[in-house]
Amino acid sequence: MNLKVRLALMNFLEFAVWGAYLTCMGNYLGTAGLGAQISWFYAIQGIVSIFMPTLMGIVADKYIQPQRVLGLCHLLAGAFMLICWYMGYSAGFGNELPNKGAFIAMYTLSVAFFMPTIALANTTAFTILKANGLDTVKDFPPIRVLGTVGFIATMWFVNCAVWEDGAFSFTLAENAHKFQYTFMQFFVSGLLSLVLFAYCFTLPECKLEKKQSASLAETMGLNAFKLFKTKKMALFFIFSALLGMCLQVTNGFAGPFITSFKGSAEFATTFAANNATLLTSISQISEALCILMIPFFLKRFGIKGVMLMSMFAWVFRFGFFGIGDPAMPGVLLFILSCIVYGVAFDFFNVSGGIFVDLECEPSVKASAQGLFMMMTNGIGATVGTLAAGEIVNHFCTWKDGYLLGDWRSCWFIFAGFALLVGVLFALVFNPEKKKVA
Repeated sequence: MNLKVRLALMNFLEFAVWGAYLTCMGNYLGTAGLGAQISWFYAIQGIVSIFMPTLMGIVADKYIQPQRVLGLCHLLAGAFMLICWYMGYSAGFGNELPNKGAFIAMYTLSVAFFMPTIALANTTAFTILKANGLDTVKDFPPIRVLGTVGFIATMWFVNCAVWEDGAFSFTLAENAHKFQYTFMQFFVSGLLSLVLFAYCFTLPECKLEKKQSASLAETMGLNAFKLFKTKKMALFFIFSALLGMCLQVTNGFAGPFITSFKGSAEFATTFAANNATLLTSISQISEALCILMIPFFLKRFGIKGVMLMSMFAWVFRFGFFGIGDPAMPGVLLFILSCIVYGVAFDFFNVSGGIFVDLECEPSVKASAQGLFMMMTNGIGATVGTLAAGEIVNHFCTWKDGYLLGDWRSCWFIFAGFALLVGVLFALVFNPEKKKVA
């Protein structure tokens, strides 16, 4: 099989695992008696990202080849996710979980081993591409786009799949036993994670770089933190954290927000209100297209220009949600919000990973990718998600299974924050212009 096709399949599975539950988990948590803790479930991903990607990056830099670490992490992540599924299955459809603490613990362990795999997948792809004389800037985006396709595929599957009375089917109509509202989303994620575990051990070797005697900091992989000594990299990581505060807001609350319109007689029967996961998958379709544009935009506008586009795209992402609704013509604003998400997410996350790879020495690349993940999906996402949860819980409350309230104020607050970060970034981040091949 062609090398790039093999790496594309790796990315497909990597993000299919995440897409199965990331955007629709909030709907299930509401029915399982954990609606008030939605922000914590997304914050947990951020908390473990503060240290786990860096630790696994150290292992992949120093001790075990990255593709093997990637596989082992998926083995553990998948096993714990399947335990979450079984706990939900035991409680039954539409019922509260009897042991919420144990469910949270199993979910935490699953994401603790999943979150490092995003950086490890990047490191694996970059290493294999370079070992075979390929260009990461030109060849990685088309490979990475298959990850987004995988994310979309499982979103669509979970949105339409129904398991009821022992029968499996698909539907776009309202159905309480759709996977997007049940524990079955965790089964899909866990199963795919185990498939990827096996697949990782078929990938080419990523030979570890042999090193001579090193300091304790280098042995522990902590020398990646020396990047903070450079003003350019320090600012990059600081703004990575600030922008990371936006990353999980719509993943956590877009589903409950759109679904909340089912609690209104005016919008209860609209397609969007009954298929929130399918609607938000437009975001990932946009993401797939935007990934392919990254090489052109990096060459034309540089890292600062691309990141600025991302930051201001977040303003529109939140703002369009604030003024839209599921009926015509308001649903067009929801669709526009999903379209700009591709720019908001990819123009920062993917190009940021490329930027780190270009700026860092080979000995710390995996650790530096882990550090980038720590700042965005760790510190940034944790603080941002918890803050967003406080805002949503202040303006909205769960009633009859729907999160109802003043959503408009919530989205406008999020948009204002993104605008402030974008303006500050434009004023203070001025890296040397480096030609991207």
